[in-house]
Amino acid sequence: MNGERTGGEAGTIGAGVIAAALATLPESPGVYRMLDAKGGALYVGKAKSLRKRVAAYTQPARLPERLRRMVSETAAIEVVTTPSEAEALLLEANLIKRLEPRFNIVLRDDKSYPWLLLTEDHPYPQIAKHRGARTRRGSYFGPFASAWAVNQTITAIERVFRLRSCADTVFAARTRPCLLYQIRRCSAPCVGRIGAEEYARLVAEAREFLSGKGAMVQKRLAGEMEQAAAALAFERAAALRDRIRALTHVQGSDVINLTHLGEADVVALHQAAGQSAIQVFFIRGGHNNGNRAFFPAHAAGAEGSEVIGAFLAQFYDDKPPPPVVLVSHQPPEAALLAEALSLKAGRRVALSRPERGERRAVMAHAETNAREALERKLAESAGQEKLREGVAALFALAAPPRRIEIYDNSHLRGAHPYGVMVVAGPEGPAKAEYRKFAIKGPLAPGDDFAMMREVLTRRFARALAEYPDRADPRWPELVLIDGGAGQLSAARAVMAELGLADVPLAAIAKGPDRDAGREWFHLAGREPFQLPPRDPVLYHLQRLRDEAHRFAITTHRAGRSRSIAQSEIDEVAGIGPARKRALLNHFGSARGVKAAGIVDLEAVPGISRAVARRLYAHFHPGAGPEVADVTAA
Repeated sequence: MNGERTGGEAGTIGAGVIAAALATLPESPGVYRMLDAKGGALYVGKAKSLRKRVAAYTQPARLPERLRRMVSETAAIEVVTTPSEAEALLLEANLIKRLEPRFNIVLRDDKSYPWLLLTEDHPYPQIAKHRGARTRRGSYFGPFASAWAVNQTITAIERVFRLRSCADTVFAARTRPCLLYQIRRCSAPCVGRIGAEEYARLVAEAREFLSGKGAMVQKRLAGEMEQAAAALAFERAAALRDRIRALTHVQGSDVINLTHLGEADVVALHQAAGQSAIQVFFIRGGHNNGNRAFFPAHAAGAEGSEVIGAFLAQFYDDKPPPPVVLVSHQPPEAALLAEALSLKAGRRVALSRPERGERRAVMAHAETNAREALERKLAESAGQEKLREGVAALFALAAPPRRIEIYDNSHLRGAHPYGVMVVAGPEGPAKAEYRKFAIKGPLAPGDDFAMMREVLTRRFARALAEYPDRADPRWPELVLIDGGAGQLSAARAVMAELGLADVPLAAIAKGPDRDAGREWFHLAGREPFQLPPRDPVLYHLQRLRDEAHRFAITTHRAGRSRSIAQSEIDEVAGIGPARKRALLNHFGSARGVKAAGIVDLEAVPGISRAVARRLYAHFHPGAGPEVADVTAA
């Protein structure tokens, strides 16, 4: 792909910039980005011909209001050419997810989806949940909508096929069967209760079941049960009967028969009050792998077909599409979208809008779920709006705050100090906006006021440098400090030094005996006050404070764990993870390594005489090699 950047003179915005850029734009397919004066992405689009597509923006009067505003803010254009329009669509989706332009339909989905892994690198394969890169050898089934969905499937596999789910290290250490064997969810290959050949047969049956051939497996088990009964092997026949019952229960647990779908995603959209909910059902091997609701961000007047088309391109940006995608609304350029998804999958992907039959029944079920999800979200948003209005009244704000920042610190007697910022938006906690601050100091151990000063200074000095326009949505409309009058005073001093004395500040202090519901609120120019224990606004502010406290504790513990995992051994040149592990395994601790002589150090596998001398010299800087040898002897 080839990239280039074009733009107008400094300060030139709008249609003039676009018109000036047309002279250098190619006729080939590609992706264009409209940029504002600060270089931020306003809009990302794809085109079969970049020049013809971008030329449409030189006539703002013919554009919708949303795009007219986008054109008026455009200061430059970036373009990237691609070999085909389908590849341009894939690149467009990737850039929209990464840049989140204000004038695009954006899917904010940072979730990694779990898979089910049937390992193939052990004589007795394990069934396990898997996330991330597929580096381990085995068969992967999925994706699943949630960890709960994949855990349910693992439980079903255990009940029907009695495969082990324990880690290889646990398997190797077992001397007697575990509880799963006792409750008939494992065949205990770890202690020889089943042979390799019989276990391999169970693995093959489980793979068939996960591939959508459960009916074949059930028929085969029924035949084996009849043979066992005829041979008077009643214990085996009873075991097979129990497996058949479990398999029947698993296959009949779906609300709608999905076996005819095989591998498909069902994507249904519902719109109301200018918002959209998209429900996705993951159907794999004829089984429902769970469902999840999405709420893409878009302008109030966006058409359902437009929203679902943008959603599909972005949704499959980081995951393989199945052979069939059923949609409730036919997206524009459906053939191009199917071509792009086929290109990504390396095989044909069909987009279909079912009109009748079983597929239509499945779609109707998904549409009902989309509608109910949007209704819940709208109800929650209405509740959040009332709470924000209450916060505005409590702290005498001009309007309900769209962004509240809550700050807290955490340390252990002054060690490993961290500060955190938690953000609450119109729909509750905005976790993508959370920030951690490793306290750099210098400061006295446990000086909470100094920690808060450092955190606020770093946060708002950077904000002034990166987005000085106070109308930017990244500026808070209320800053809430976890603490009392002292913390509030420290925060006010920092804001005054930075010229931000007008940013609303409040502190929330725990009540007597740290009782929830008896908190004191501190504001400049007002006496400390409390709210009635059952006040919804108090409960809302408590939850925000508790979320900041939770995040601070989690951050501190993670930092402390990293510090504990490190030792003086890490400071010695030539000591990597493998040698460090060998030393700790040999001596039991870093203290043991420190007390060892050169001869003892040389006895460790992988530690040469030169490395041993280097280690000893690090821990005994005043001792020569001769002393080290004598000490070891």
